[in-house]
Amino acid sequence: MLAAFTFNTAENLPIGLLELISGSLRVSVSAVGLLVTGYGVTVALASLPLAHVTRSVPRRHVLTGLLAALVVSSVVAALAASYWLLLVARVLTALAQALFWAVMGPVAVGLFAPEVRGRVVGVLSVAGSLALVLGVPAGTWLGRRSDWQVPVAVPAALGLVSLVTIAVLLPTSPPEEEPAAYATSPDALRFGTVLAAGALSATGAFAGYTYIVKFLGDVSGFSPSTVSLLLVVLGVACLTGVSVTGAWLDRFPHAAPATAVATQAVGMLGLYAGGTHPVAAVVFLVLMGGALGPVFMVTQNAMLHCAPGRTDIALAANSGAYNAGIAAGAALGALVLPLAGVRGTFLAGGLLTVGGCAVLLGGRLPPGGHLHARAARSVDDLRAGRT
Repeated sequence: MLAAFTFNTAENLPIGLLELISGSLRVSVSAVGLLVTGYGVTVALASLPLAHVTRSVPRRHVLTGLLAALVVSSVVAALAASYWLLLVARVLTALAQALFWAVMGPVAVGLFAPEVRGRVVGVLSVAGSLALVLGVPAGTWLGRRSDWQVPVAVPAALGLVSLVTIAVLLPTSPPEEEPAAYATSPDALRFGTVLAAGALSATGAFAGYTYIVKFLGDVSGFSPSTVSLLLVVLGVACLTGVSVTGAWLDRFPHAAPATAVATQAVGMLGLYAGGTHPVAAVVFLVLMGGALGPVFMVTQNAMLHCAPGRTDIALAANSGAYNAGIAAGAALGALVLPLAGVRGTFLAGGLLTVGGCAVLLGGRLPPGGHLHARAARSVDDLRAGRT
């Protein structure tokens, strides 16, 4: 949980420190913004290749190596006197995070019984969501009262605590023998469906979310101070959504993805249709925020159920697809904004999210599909010697 919180905080810290870093390094604010965009693109491109290269390395060694990279990159970033050195440090952190999310899931859930693994995914996602609700605001506050290098260095200390704990306490075993190395119900069709729906949902979400501040100010008419408060409300809604979804994930694992994506669609289209009314804008903002975190969480959980091969490879593919969707969504929003205004970005994002929901609902197992899933699971059991 601490490692998940630390990685997500390190990823998003520049958002709250844009102007401080810009003034200190004498570069434009947009150049500093690329530190976040480039981070997401790096994760999208590197997740699957890194997971494949390290597939035979014991997970304890992989995790300690990734956390060591986080510690080193955070120290380098804090000491960076130039933009390019800071960019190199960010790329190193992004490479570590690209593999972290693929490895961490199977390791963590493998320590628990299958019937509570959804709850474990939920707890880890809560830790990741706390980075936006607590980590980034705290880092922004600290940076404004000292300098931007101070909050950028904090992840090094937190990462070191995680590194030592995992190095000392986590069992070492071959990756293929980990309890959650393979899915409970392998299903290639379901895997492809969830992967596509998650990418569509991420693209839709960030086509609008990237411009949420402009929307709340220009369309809903909120003052800058109220917009800042509403961003906190959005973060709390995200954290609440993750917590509630995690509590029910084990009971309704197959319904969870469609429910989360549908809620996101309602929130975004509601903002487009009723965002000019302040009360309606707040209601639909909460709905959208309540779905943003759970969408990625439920797709990650689905990978643990339906991955046709190793779960770490499936999780890497899902993380890569989701981050590619984030980058594509921001680019799509930039194209739509001058053509249809900020409301148009939420319409485009909402429609893409509806498409993701349609993919999920249309990709359910056909009659007899459960027999194929059961047969696939039996083959995996035989391979693992569990019969």
